[in-house]
Amino acid sequence: MTTPMKKIVIVGGGAGGLELATSLGNKLGRKNKAEIVLVDRNNSHLWKPLLHEVATGSLDAGVDELSYLAHARNHHFVFQLGSVTDINRESKTLQLAEIRDAQGDVLVAAREISYDYLVMALGSTSNDFGTSGVKENCIFLDNPHQAHRFHNEMLNLFLKFSANPADREQVNIAIVGGGATGVELSAELHNAVKQLHSYGFQGLDNKALNVTLVEAGERILPALPPRISAAAHQELTKLGVRVLTNTMVTSADAGGLNTKGGEYIEADLMVWAAGIKAPDFMKEIGGLETNRINQLVVEPTLQTTRDPFIYAIGDCASCPQPDGKFVPPRAQSAHQMASRCYDNLLLQLNGHDNKLKPYIYKDNGSLVSLSRFSTVGSLMGNLMRGSMMIEGRIARFVYVSLYRMHQVALHGYLRTGLMVLVGSINRVIRPRLKLH
Repeated sequence: MTTPMKKIVIVGGGAGGLELATSLGNKLGRKNKAEIVLVDRNNSHLWKPLLHEVATGSLDAGVDELSYLAHARNHHFVFQLGSVTDINRESKTLQLAEIRDAQGDVLVAAREISYDYLVMALGSTSNDFGTSGVKENCIFLDNPHQAHRFHNEMLNLFLKFSANPADREQVNIAIVGGGATGVELSAELHNAVKQLHSYGFQGLDNKALNVTLVEAGERILPALPPRISAAAHQELTKLGVRVLTNTMVTSADAGGLNTKGGEYIEADLMVWAAGIKAPDFMKEIGGLETNRINQLVVEPTLQTTRDPFIYAIGDCASCPQPDGKFVPPRAQSAHQMASRCYDNLLLQLNGHDNKLKPYIYKDNGSLVSLSRFSTVGSLMGNLMRGSMMIEGRIARFVYVSLYRMHQVALHGYLRTGLMVLVGSINRVIRPRLKLH
């Protein structure tokens, strides 16, 4: 009697989840040693750190998006479109919500998926901290749909200004949150204005754009060393971005933002990028332990504290470290966690539960792209003690290389090389900015 094939289900096709599904598919799915299933609510994948470029139009998502179905076929796993609503740990099943079309008609009924091993890799969403008016008046940048919404509203604003420049002095855009997303978006907006001016948007230049970046803490990029934060602050100021630190937003309305200090920041378009949390439905899902921002609490082995057959990786996981801190929500964390989860799953599948290894976060440094104007950041490694600050062309090269590493993990070196070639050709034949 043959032993039934084990089934590994991964929920979430972000950086960590998709890399894990690809590796397990190539290793186990190809040889029919295990069934690998990836579940995601979207049909395609886009590397989340690129969303600010999609929002401004400097990146065409249609070119860089990856189809889950096609990728699954090429890498020996199964893709299921759907949104998880609950986990039944006793029966080892996932509940998926029904899928409806734009008119509300049911396309796929609610269903269950069984699993032997489950990996939650759902990523994170923006955390508005319950601030009044934010959900109704601000745009989040959690997925391509929201990035496209920002892009369309931005183009409409600039078109309106260009058609009637005498009617108003500036286009006001406010960004709440001085982390990487907020900083990079601030710079990309100035690049967008520069490109749109060259394509015929009359009267639209840096003077016509008023970008305000609001940060509640003492400095922007609080997760990075102070010298990098200061360098980014200086570069943004040179571009004309108004950077407000120690400024807490207390509410938002249709016309702008109210701050704790009593200032009202007028804005035609507002983005909220001030914090993260795991999706709200994750709170104590399946009776699993979660923290105050809905992350699943895991052991150092990345197994959830209440179920050794359920793992969590990436932004939705609260993973302790030997120094008492927790793994930061970064793309490099998700990449590293996917690799450790892959190794531990293989060990567990082979009955070596006592040999599972803990995940130790390795900080390889951080880089922030200020569009075409500059790139600043730090590199950390064995060749230096502490960190080395880099900027300019070298920093830009390393920044782009981070995305290339993600592509290599998904496609291998040959296909990634071909993608780089196609990207170079597109830069010659396509507009520098997506204009529709």
